[in-house]
Amino acid sequence: MSLLKSFSKIILRYKKSVQGLKANWRQFYLLVLINAFVGSMIGLERAVLPGLAETLGINSYTALLSFIIAFGSVKALFNLVAGKLANRYNRRRVLLIGWAAALPVPYLLMYAQEWSWVIAANILLGINQGLAWSATVMMKIDLVGEKDRGFAMGLNEFAGYLTVGFAAFLATQIASAKGFSFYPFLPGILFSMGGLILTLLFVKDTERHVQVEAQQSKQSILKCIWKQTTFQHYNLGSVTISGFINNLNDGVIWGLLPVLLLNKQFNLSEIGLLAGVYPAVWGLGQMATGKMGDVFCKKQLITTGMLLQAIGLLLLTYASNFYMALAAMVLMGLGTALVYPNFLTVIAEHTHPQQRSESLSIFRFWRDSGYVAGALLSGFLADKFGLSVTFVFVAALTGAGGLLAHLRMCCTAKFLWKSTRCPELR
Repeated sequence: MSLLKSFSKIILRYKKSVQGLKANWRQFYLLVLINAFVGSMIGLERAVLPGLAETLGINSYTALLSFIIAFGSVKALFNLVAGKLANRYNRRRVLLIGWAAALPVPYLLMYAQEWSWVIAANILLGINQGLAWSATVMMKIDLVGEKDRGFAMGLNEFAGYLTVGFAAFLATQIASAKGFSFYPFLPGILFSMGGLILTLLFVKDTERHVQVEAQQSKQSILKCIWKQTTFQHYNLGSVTISGFINNLNDGVIWGLLPVLLLNKQFNLSEIGLLAGVYPAVWGLGQMATGKMGDVFCKKQLITTGMLLQAIGLLLLTYASNFYMALAAMVLMGLGTALVYPNFLTVIAEHTHPQQRSESLSIFRFWRDSGYVAGALLSGFLADKFGLSVTFVFVAALTGAGGLLAHLRMCCTAKFLWKSTRCPELR
């Protein structure tokens, strides 16, 4: 009788750990909602911090971009830490710590008396984004399994970046009516509390799903996961380099887009719309581009996406009216939508389940280090040579990233180019 009971428990545990979107849809869509709150937290800053900086007496481009340096460096570090924490403890705890770090952020921004308050808020926001976003990515990949990973990542990034755009637009509308201080950051209280409460009450950990997948996986274990993910592996290293460049240009857009558009005589409502269109297209596009990665060659999607971003940056540099700028932001949004979910699925499909969280963390560390590099580089170039030179240089760098992906990556699905059999992991 006791043997039968033990066997029943094993069967029940296995059933609870079956992968697939259909079997885990409640937890999956709950995590999509939670990631929407994660995206909303960063969206509040997207278009209004340059205005707040002006009210606090910040003039230099480099000083203005210091908040991105603080955010990007901390987020990159906690991306790296997230994988080790998830393996040592569990994903749910990582998600809870991420939300706890977010709670003071809106208050620091609302009551900021000097720029150091904004820096402090962005340090905490970096912890929140590094841990919470990483945890939701890991948990969704755990839940859905190999078949629907592209769709899962597309939906995850869709929710996150659509709400980045929504929150950016909302904040600028509030700022145009109430000013840049206090009021634009009020919604952050709702976003941070909502994410924390949903995680605390309803989210379940996914470690059992990892254990089941690990028993069935045919992937080999990476001997040096840091080197392979960072640069050595034909696909892992290529998406890490492209991810770094992608977020470098996103850091430039985040920090300098409002300044560029103000110099072109756009009004605050137009700037808010343009700042919101880019992440909104990026978010909405991933509903399709994530699934495309399950069918087509990810190499093609990543190369095309990086080149579209480069074209969009060039068009934005020389945009003389609102519609040219709008077209540029749409192109950049589409380009980023093509690459973002497929970066993550390339990492997932080329790593063993037991190493996946660590490899994802290494990739996200380097990808979000791009924010820091973008802020430092663009601050220096903008102060020395002006905004136009800065945007042209970043466009050229982005195009080079796309060409590198085309030359180096291995294609595993036949579409426009002949598919090739990828060599075994070393």
